[in-house]
Amino acid sequence: MNYWLCKTEPSVYSYEQLEADRETRWDGVRNATALIHLRSMAVGDQLVIYHSGDVRSAVGLAEVISAPHADPEAGDLRWTVVDVRAVKRLEPPVSLGHLKGLPEFAGSPLVRISRLSVLPLTDEQYAIIAAAHP
Repeated sequence: MNYWLCKTEPSVYSYEQLEADRETRWDGVRNATALIHLRSMAVGDQLVIYHSGDVRSAVGLAEVISAPHADPEAGDLRWTVVDVRAVKRLEPPVSLGHLKGLPEFAGSPLVRISRLSVLPLTDEQYAIIAAAHP
């Protein structure tokens, strides 16, 4: 099992909307590096859903429930999606400022490459975020 962080603008698709929908297709990823990460996902991988923009916090946990596949609505086979299911809201959210202060995140793309929308987390990084909210 692998761990990933997926960013979304809450005004575009929020974790609250994912909870209401229960499941969704994670689409709209166009950055080449983010697409490589998305294509590396497998059923059962765990996700941290992160609100970007003004929020800049990990807000919920989710799970990958489908293998990566071509986005049926994109009209271009290069655009990949996965289906995800909401698992648990993080209350309170885990802020980027908090994560930046932890040595485990010093080399993370979350800190180094702020515009990357899908990025890997180590087991330890995921555990730190998830453990903050048993």
